[in-house]
Amino acid sequence: MSEIRDTVILGSGCSGLTAAIYTARAGLKPLVLEGHEPGGQLSITTLVENFPGWPEGIQGPDLIANMKKQAERFGAEFQVAHLKAADLHAHPFKLVTSAGEIRTRSLIIASGASARWLGLESEQKLIGHGVSSCATCDGFFFRGLEIAVVGGGDSAMEEALFLTRFASKVTILHRREHFRASKIMLERAMAHPQIELRTNVIVEEVLGVDEKEVKGVKLKNAATGEEEILHLNGVFLGIGHEPNAKMFHGQIDLDSDGYVLTQNNVFTTRNGQVVPGVYASGDVQDRRYRQAITAAGTGCMAALEVEKYLEEHGH
Repeated sequence: MSEIRDTVILGSGCSGLTAAIYTARAGLKPLVLEGHEPGGQLSITTLVENFPGWPEGIQGPDLIANMKKQAERFGAEFQVAHLKAADLHAHPFKLVTSAGEIRTRSLIIASGASARWLGLESEQKLIGHGVSSCATCDGFFFRGLEIAVVGGGDSAMEEALFLTRFASKVTILHRREHFRASKIMLERAMAHPQIELRTNVIVEEVLGVDEKEVKGVKLKNAATGEEEILHLNGVFLGIGHEPNAKMFHGQIDLDSDGYVLTQNNVFTTRNGQVVPGVYASGDVQDRRYRQAITAAGTGCMAALEVEKYLEEHGH
């Protein structure tokens, strides 16, 4: 019979690592499954200037490395594996991972959300060098510069409006003729003097790979096929995020976009009723803020609830 863990944490981003620190300090010896993107979105971020305690900022990968060391110091264990299936209907919970089967008395789902990208090779090479999926994180670095936001929904409009605080001009690029954004968000963007909206344009390439900084984008007109170069200094993706929660479909409640539904920030539910011993934290359940500090906060909450739950059940 395999060992039954006190708690398993899915994900090794800011939320999962905070949960690992707290549960490890409580003597629970958490097992952290690092997932398909170890370190989460911070691992592909450059300078982080809005995480408290770092007045000069810190590189995203360094922040993650420090948090992992801190968790390991208190006894957290890490395993390079991703979840393939889960059975959360019976106790202990059963997790089927790429490294084998695990049974656990409690579970913290901190598997995050992955930004949707265009899938261009040039785009991927310039992530952190002028290409970003987070206006709140990186807008400051584009003060006085011209940038583009790719997308046609509310996310794109929100990103563009926020970025006008820094950029001299924001061009919204949408591949279709009509925007999907709500009327009020579209009207706000159209009325803003620093925003230009362009439709029927497809981003074919992000320019500046050799220089390691964005120099512009190559666009193709979806109607005519005509190509052009738009010179700018940054590209923000406003086409949404994909929560990493598909494996929990039917196990716990998800919303229409696949985010984990929670009560009191971290309690998961099934058919609207709390699932004892299963908690969610970070971007997998947060479609509104998606910040490192809010992910860390809910990671802390989930860890404290796990500690309380196990104590109440005699573990």
